[in-house]
Amino acid sequence: MLPWNDPHRRSWKRVPVLLAALLTALTIAVTPAAATTIDTPARASATASASAVSRGWNDYSCKPSAAHPRPVVLVHGTFGNAVDNWLGLAPYLVDRGYCVFSLDYGQLPGVPLFYGLGPIDASAAQLATYVDRVLAATGAAEADLVGHSQGGMMPRHYLKFLGGAAKVNALVGIAPDNHGTTLLGLTGLLPYFPGARDLLTEKTPGLADQVAGSPFLTRLNEGGDTVPGVRYTVIATRYDQVVTPYRSQFLTGPGVRNVLLQDLCPVDLSDHVAIGLLDRVAFHEVANALDPGRATPTTCASVLG
Repeated sequence: MLPWNDPHRRSWKRVPVLLAALLTALTIAVTPAAATTIDTPARASATASASAVSRGWNDYSCKPSAAHPRPVVLVHGTFGNAVDNWLGLAPYLVDRGYCVFSLDYGQLPGVPLFYGLGPIDASAAQLATYVDRVLAATGAAEADLVGHSQGGMMPRHYLKFLGGAAKVNALVGIAPDNHGTTLLGLTGLLPYFPGARDLLTEKTPGLADQVAGSPFLTRLNEGGDTVPGVRYTVIATRYDQVVTPYRSQFLTGPGVRNVLLQDLCPVDLSDHVAIGLLDRVAFHEVANALDPGRATPTTCASVLG
C-alpha cells in the first residue's frame, strides 16, 4: 500500500472530482431538452428574478444614491444562478445602500437552474446586454461588477473585447479562475479517458474554457491581465480546492489589488464555495473594493459587521 503522503495516492484520491465533472457532462449529453419539464431556463430566470426582488435586489426601480452612485451587478459562478449564488452577498450590499442586480448566463438547453456552462465568450455577450439594461434602468453611467469563480473571470472578456471598459468602474473577483484551473492536477488525466476532452468541449464548453491553457484563456490573457480605466480586486482563499493553485487567481497590472483572505483573518477556513456564498470577512472586503474612499480595516471581527 502506498504511504498516506505519497503524491500518487493523493492524486488518485482526487479522481472522483474529475469523474464528477465528467458525469455532469455525460448527463447533459444524454438528457434530451424535451425531457426536462420542471422549468424552462426563461421561466426559471423569471422566477429567480422575482425571488431576488423580494429579497431586495434586482429591483429596477432602484436609483443609485450619491454615496453609492453605481449599480452593482453580481455575476454567478459555474453551476450557479442569479439567486442561489447571492443569498448572502446581495442582501449584505442592499443593506449598505447599493442598487444590486444579478443575471443568469451560460444556460444550456434542457438544463434548468444550473448555469455558467455555455461558451464563456457567449456568456460575456450576455453580460454586456445585461449591464446595458441595468445602466438604462438606473440612469448610471457606469456599473461595478462582482463575480464569484467563473463570474469573476468571465467579465474580463467583456471588458477586453466587448467594450465593457467604458461602462465598468471596478471588477471584484471572489476566487476567480483568471488563469484557469488544473483541478488539483486532475486535468492532466484527461488524456487517459478516451473522448473525455471532446465530451467536455462539446457538451459543457464553459468547463472546457476554464481548464488552464485553454484557447479561451490563452486569448484572454494575451497582452496583459487588465485593461485601462478599470479597478480590479481579487479576493482569494488559500483553502480553495477548485481554482488551483490559488495564487493563479491573482492579476498583474495597474489598478490591481490582490487579497488573500487569510492575511486579513488567519483563522478563516473558507473554501472555494464558502468564500462566495457566506463569508462576511470576504463580503466586507468586497464593500471596501466597491467604495475604497470609505474603506475600513477587514479583520476576523468583520463577521459581525
